[in-house]
Amino acid sequence: MDGYKRRLTNMIWRSMGEAILFSFAVFGAMLYFLNSRHLIEPFTSWQQGVKFSFLALLILAVIGAVFGYWNSSKVTRRLEPMMETMILLEKGTFAREGFQNGDDDEIGRLGEQLSRIMKRWEEQVTSLQRLSNSNAELTEKAKLSAVIEERQRLARELHDAVSQQLFAISMTATAVGRTLDKDFEKAKRQIHLIEEMASVAQSEMRALLLHLRPIHLEGKRLSEGLVELLKELAAKVPMVISWDMDEEIRLNKGIEDHLFRIVQEALSNALRHSKANKLEVKLLHRSDGIRLVIRDDGVGFELDAKKLTSYGIVSMKERVNEIGGSVDIITAPDRGTRIEIRVPILATDPQLIEN
Repeated sequence: MDGYKRRLTNMIWRSMGEAILFSFAVFGAMLYFLNSRHLIEPFTSWQQGVKFSFLALLILAVIGAVFGYWNSSKVTRRLEPMMETMILLEKGTFAREGFQNGDDDEIGRLGEQLSRIMKRWEEQVTSLQRLSNSNAELTEKAKLSAVIEERQRLARELHDAVSQQLFAISMTATAVGRTLDKDFEKAKRQIHLIEEMASVAQSEMRALLLHLRPIHLEGKRLSEGLVELLKELAAKVPMVISWDMDEEIRLNKGIEDHLFRIVQEALSNALRHSKANKLEVKLLHRSDGIRLVIRDDGVGFELDAKKLTSYGIVSMKERVNEIGGSVDIITAPDRGTRIEIRVPILATDPQLIEN
């Protein structure tokens, strides 16, 4: 938002400068016209000419600056709320106040069109959240088949990831027994490799165990389910885990299930890849909706196209889109990772917000 304010300020300064230059040009043209018609008497001394020119330019500069500021400030006062609204819409936040444009000009019509866009977007997000709630009810009826499918997926991941690591550990351990007497330094390197592979396998197992949690919250509020999940994780991993949960948050089942699974996926990715020492989860209620933040101090990564299409990130983005929210992923090598999710809550319909 600061960038937009700077642009508006620069526009005012530019308008003032253009008005000053225009007033100089008009004054110069008038002098040339009057002088060509011999309507101006020459100055008696060059000091008088310099003094007159200086005062004239000063007066023209002040008049031009005032006119430029007055003219541009009228436009910027009307554009500023529109720019702020566009920034909020870009972040998934809805501005609920209309625009008081008054004049029936281009800016006024632009404000009316933006108001219509906001109203239509709000209706679409409301429909998405209603659909999410309906999907949650249908998913509840198909819970058994979902559990079976999830177990099959975890079994495949267990075989593909952990089983391969254990097989590699077994083969390397066998090699250590053969080289221990012949080449002690090589045996030490092989033992170090076994330690690394065991650590990777342990991280994979912990990440998979996160997904053995219930697919649904089973009657718990979202904050309760997340706190329970984080407490269990804190007891099992050598990582400092903290959280800040707004216990008063009440959401429909569809939104809560999606947010719970998003946190599971983010924690799973952190355990597998981040090598973090600290992890923090925040679930907060704001005037514009719900804010979910997952942050770690791990190794981070380059946020390129390949990473953006990885299974974990794609899954999180799909879930966020299904509930009409927005997600920002901020990361860089050796700078940790921050995932921030915003979900607007637009209606007081009991189907959307449970009391």
